[in-house]
Amino acid sequence: MMFTKISKRTRFICLIILVIGAVFLGAYIHNYQVKIASQYQQTNVPTLFIHGFGSSYHAEKHMVTAIKRVHATNGVIRAEVSKTGRVTLVGHLRKNAVNPIVMINYQNNHERSYRTDGKWLRNVLQKLQQTYRFKKFNTVSHSVGNEAVMYYMADFAPQNKGLPQLNKEINIAGHFAGIRGYDAAKGNTLNAQGKPKHMIATYRALLKLRKTYPQNVAVLNIYGNIGDRSDGTVQNYSSKSLRYLVQKKAKSYQELEMKGKLAQHSKLHSNPKVDQAILKFLWEK
Repeated sequence: MMFTKISKRTRFICLIILVIGAVFLGAYIHNYQVKIASQYQQTNVPTLFIHGFGSSYHAEKHMVTAIKRVHATNGVIRAEVSKTGRVTLVGHLRKNAVNPIVMINYQNNHERSYRTDGKWLRNVLQKLQQTYRFKKFNTVSHSVGNEAVMYYMADFAPQNKGLPQLNKEINIAGHFAGIRGYDAAKGNTLNAQGKPKHMIATYRALLKLRKTYPQNVAVLNIYGNIGDRSDGTVQNYSSKSLRYLVQKKAKSYQELEMKGKLAQHSKLHSNPKVDQAILKFLWEK
């Protein structure tokens, strides 16, 4: 009988210990922050990752995982954008999150209106401001995601001065002057300033940026060359035509060419060299 009583008491004590341990563990996990590696700046500026046509936030995971692996960020959330443009934030950023990341997921990933893509980006910024009161933001965009950024900056940013302001912009595999086999003009070329000889309608709609693009924004334009002056989908001149739109006003403008198999259009966002370029441009001291 004595053994039975001791066993019950022991089980009770163990249960109490487990409950207390769980409470402390939960508090520890809640307050835990990954220490930012010393070679990276510590900012509260969120970086928005924006995927391309027919894609999803899964295409952003390789880059984000690379950033987390070297401890350049300690906070990642997702912004789900419904087919009607309604934004829901998945996850939560701590008040003192360092170099936070927002992975954007467009549920309608076949939207063909770049202006609509830009409006949805505005909706994301509105939601982030309402929740976190950010003052600035960075972007890392791939393919059509670049058009979302550019059309936001052209059509919505000038009327939304109260929203976070663009700080740094990274463009990957942009097709500003058209896509091969779709809307790119045959035999197109760029002049010394990066101006296309033939301008498609969606490019002409962005020409206002030559006057309105912010002067304090640093721009990095990454494009792929698999050996034929294209990334297999977008010709290099089309990607490089971004220069004419922003260089006159931007704080700085850089171009970075990627070569090899991972320079292909849909592989650039899984290219370790692109990961390193992102880290260096956004946060490296």
